[in-house]
Amino acid sequence: MARKKKGEPVNGWLILDKPEGVTSTQAVGICRRIFNAQKTGHGGTLDPLASGILPLAFGEATKTVGYVMEADKDYAFTIRWGSSTTTQDREGEVTGTSDVRPDRAAIEKLLPGFIGEIDQVPPQFSAIKVNGERAYDLARDGETVELASRKVNLYAAELVDCPSADLAVFKVSCGKGFYIRALVRDIAHALGAEGHVAALRRTRVGAFAEDAAIQLSKLQEMSDKAALDDMLVPLETALDDIPALAITGEEASRLRQGREIVLLPHQVEAFREMRRPRQVNGEDASRICLATEKVGEEQLGVALGEVRAGRFMPVRVFNQ
Repeated sequence: MARKKKGEPVNGWLILDKPEGVTSTQAVGICRRIFNAQKTGHGGTLDPLASGILPLAFGEATKTVGYVMEADKDYAFTIRWGSSTTTQDREGEVTGTSDVRPDRAAIEKLLPGFIGEIDQVPPQFSAIKVNGERAYDLARDGETVELASRKVNLYAAELVDCPSADLAVFKVSCGKGFYIRALVRDIAHALGAEGHVAALRRTRVGAFAEDAAIQLSKLQEMSDKAALDDMLVPLETALDDIPALAITGEEASRLRQGREIVLLPHQVEAFREMRRPRQVNGEDASRICLATEKVGEEQLGVALGEVRAGRFMPVRVFNQ
């Protein structure tokens, strides 16, 4: 006899505003207990010292986590000049000091050079695996690991304020795999200064933004199940930039059985117009499409699949 899953079958995304001092794993555990959910995951780690958007996936929404991990992100952060640390943030041990305090003009002149596709060496304290071990575990053990640079994208960067000679506040938009701590390290180096991240906040992950987020403390105060359910957004929200095709109820039934369906010529043409280059988990996902079925007034996701030779072949089926 199959073991009954603990918790309830909760489905959807929660746009959590994570506070400082809580790890992403801890946030997942707390929210799983609040919702009494069977299955929960998150759409991209946020450092313990950072606050802001941590998208949490429940139930069927966990099948879309890979697409959120690929999403562009916005951050607001503050550099404190004068010292660099082992972790490139305020939690690390000081590794160097300097009296250099870059002014606004010097910073603004430098910033454009970091925008676009750049080579970035990840911080020593990162989750990247080296010979099967996390780089941050090796760093904590005192080992120095050589991390290879990789191509990342910085789409926009703005110096917002210089509230004092010691501080500079920025806003940036970046792509997958971008490290703010590495950017701060490289900016300080380019300016002949020492600096580290004094404050960090993630303000957007793909379609998930601050205006729809809920603070963890407020979530913990809620006890009404209906009110909690109202905090969830549909799993389709994470797929807002994926080509979507409406299908019939009969076609939806076939897909839920894991069977492919034949698309009409106008559906194939519509997909071709919406298709664009895309990678998920390092693999080509340019042929991925979302099949949706109208239920009441809503278009609910039935399956993610590949469009090939006029057919839709399901890859991920949603049971919602």
